[in-house]
Amino acid sequence: MANPMTGEVEVVLDGEIRTAKLTLGALAELEHALQAESLLALVERFEAGRFSARDVIAVLVAGLRGGGWAGRADDLLSADIGGGSLAAARLAAELLARAFRLPE
Repeated sequence: MANPMTGEVEVVLDGEIRTAKLTLGALAELEHALQAESLLALVERFEAGRFSARDVIAVLVAGLRGGGWAGRADDLLSADIGGGSLAAARLAAELLARAFRLPE
């Protein structure tokens, strides 16, 4: 079970529940994959609703890899994500929000 207090999100991938988390390594991978000028710029794209499907895939791949998944973006392209594309976008946004949320 994912622990939201540590930034984790549950992703249903091909019917299997996986934990995703944007660790420092995952964030570095994400920054590189999207050639983002900064992670803040990426977060702002999500907040403004200006993200692309490529952004969603990249965030999910980075988060899943941060959670221990050994797959690649190509694997995710052919996978069934529980809830479909809308859920995938929400999960990506939640991963980013949890990665930068300050502890209460």
